[in-house]
Amino acid sequence: MHLSPRAFRPRVLQITQPVDGGVARVVADLTRAQLAADLAVTVACPDGFLAGTLRSLGAEVRPWPAGRAPGPALASEVARLARIVTDVRPDVVHAHSAKAGLAARLAVRGRIPTVFQPHAWSFEAVNGVMAALARGWERRAARWTGRVVCVSQAERRRGERAGIRARWSVIPNGVAPDRFRPAAGTDHRTDPGSDAVRSRLLAGVAPGAPVVVCVGRLCRQKGQDVLLAAWERVRGQVPEARLVLVGDGPDRARLRSLAPESVLFAGPVAEAAPWYRAADLVVLPSRWEGMALAPLEAMACGRPVLVTDVDGAREALPPTLAARCLVPPEDPAALADHAAALLLDPPAREAMGRQGRAHVLATHDVRHTAAAVTAVYRELLGVGPAAGVPSARPTETTEAIDTTEAEAIEYRESSHP
Repeated sequence: MHLSPRAFRPRVLQITQPVDGGVARVVADLTRAQLAADLAVTVACPDGFLAGTLRSLGAEVRPWPAGRAPGPALASEVARLARIVTDVRPDVVHAHSAKAGLAARLAVRGRIPTVFQPHAWSFEAVNGVMAALARGWERRAARWTGRVVCVSQAERRRGERAGIRARWSVIPNGVAPDRFRPAAGTDHRTDPGSDAVRSRLLAGVAPGAPVVVCVGRLCRQKGQDVLLAAWERVRGQVPEARLVLVGDGPDRARLRSLAPESVLFAGPVAEAAPWYRAADLVVLPSRWEGMALAPLEAMACGRPVLVTDVDGAREALPPTLAARCLVPPEDPAALADHAAALLLDPPAREAMGRQGRAHVLATHDVRHTAAAVTAVYRELLGVGPAAGVPSARPTETTEAIDTTEAEAIEYRESSHP
C-alpha cells in the first residue's frame, strides 16, 4: 500500500491487553498524540477505565473481552479480534504487550502491516518449559511482524539473544511534560504547592517526614516485596521515613501482610503525578522491565529516583546520575542503603530532580516518541520517514530473517504468550 506523504492519514488499530499500569498509559498517550496528528485511531481492548479514557480522548474503542494471560479462551479471543480487524479494516495494526501480541498476530498473520511492542518480554516472567514455549512463540511470530518496536536497546538485545530474528526499531518511552511537571519547585520543604499535595494525600504523616513513593502494579515484576524487605533497614537509618505504595494488583494481599505500620497503601489512582510531587524519593525495585514509565514520570515531576539496574534503566537516566540512581535487582540491603543515603541528603535530591527533569524534556518527550512510531508506520506503508519529524532517540533496525521450521512451535502448545 502506498500513501502520499501529504495525505498520510492511515487507519491505525491499537490492540492492548493489559489495560492497566504502564502499558495502558503508553497506549493512552500514543492515542492522544496520534489523534492530535489527525490519524484515524481505533483501539481494541477490554472494557473498563482505559476504554473510558480513550473514548474521552475521541478515539473509537472496540470492546475486546480478553483475559490477561492465555488459556482455554484464546481461540475465541482470536476469533473476536479477527472480526474487529475485518470490520475496522486498518492500514496498520499495533499490538501492545504479550497477550495482545499473541492474539493480534494469530488473527492477522501478516496480511496487514503489524507492529508488535512487547513492553518487556513475556519469557522473562516465567521459567523452564514455559519460558522455552514463550521464546519459541516469539521466534515464530516474528514472520508475521512488520516491525518489533522495543523501548530500549537492552530490550532489543534480550530479544536477539532469545533467537528472535526480526526487523527492529528502538523507540524509548516518553511522557507528557505538561502533565508530569513539578509544582512550584523541586523540594516540598520550600514548595507550597507540593506541601499542599502532601497534606491532602498523606493525612496523618508529619509534614517534615521523608516520604518514599513507589508507583506500579502490585506484582512480582515490580518488586515491591524487595522494597518491603529493605524498609526496616531504611527506617533504622531514617526513623521518621514513610513508604507509600501506589497501585493495585495480584500481590496486594501478600504485600499488606508483609508491610509494617510505616507503609501506606494508596491503591489504584487515576493520576500518579500528585504522588510523585508528594515524594522526597521515588523508588522502583523492578525485577525486569523494557523501560519503566514510573522513573520517567517522576523525573519529569522534578523528583529524584532510585531504580534497579534492569533493562532500560540506564538508558532512561542521565548518564551522570547512574551511580546514585541504580542498585542491583533483588538486593534489599543495597536498596536500603542507597535510599537512606538519599533521604539524608536533601541538596543531592534537589540537584538530581533538576537534572532528571531536564533529561526527560530533552530525550523522553512523548510527542517525539509518537512521531517516531508514526515514522515506522510510514515506512511499513511505503511512504518513508516523515520530513521534519523529530526522532525520539537513535533507532536501530535490522532486516527481517524468517525463523526456520525447526525453531517454530505450534501456538496451541503455548500457555503463555
